Amino acid sequence: MVLSDTHMPRRAKALPQCVIAALADAEHIIHAGDITALEVLDTLATFAPVTAVAGNIDPPEMQRALGEKKLLRLGGFAIGVCHGHGSKGSTLQRAIATFEGEGVDLVVFGHSHIPYLGQHDGVLLMNPGSPTDKRRGKCFSYGMIETSETISASIVYFDGEGALYPGDWVRRSSVATDI
Repeated sequence: MVLSDTHMPRRAKALPQCVIAALADAEHIIHAGDITALEVLDTLATFAPVTAVAGNIDPPEMQRALGEKKLLRLGGFAIGVCHGHGSKGSTLQRAIATFEGEGVDLVVFGHSHIPYLGQHDGVLLMNPGSPTDKRRGKCFSYGMIETSETISASIVYFDGEGALYPGDWVRRSSVATDI
């Protein structure tokens, strides 16, 4: 499962029930920053191992503990995780630049709260949006990653009551790579 921009407890006191239900099936959890409280990571770790990076509004002690960039391997694929904040270019451009030349198959980023799923030069890019702060968006969201011979990703959209939007709202993309 992929999360970003939870902003807890300021934006929500707890994760939405539909997110908790999805966490129950997670084998690994990625959080792309703006967590704001270490207790959020403690809660996530009760479901599965967690890989997290700090975002621009995370407190200094969290930024020191987590760092702003991580590389991990899941299912034989290289995944880069960053928040995507900075001063030059768009959030997407900064996420791409963060892992340029590092041979990643997928880059997970956040910051904008705007869900994104696409490809750039054979690299899958995912911003899961936010499960607690949709800002100007129509709905809340989180991401899912699946690995087999390929790595694929989807974004799951839901409303303020936690009701999932129909399947046509789920956007899917995949990229194949040699393992």
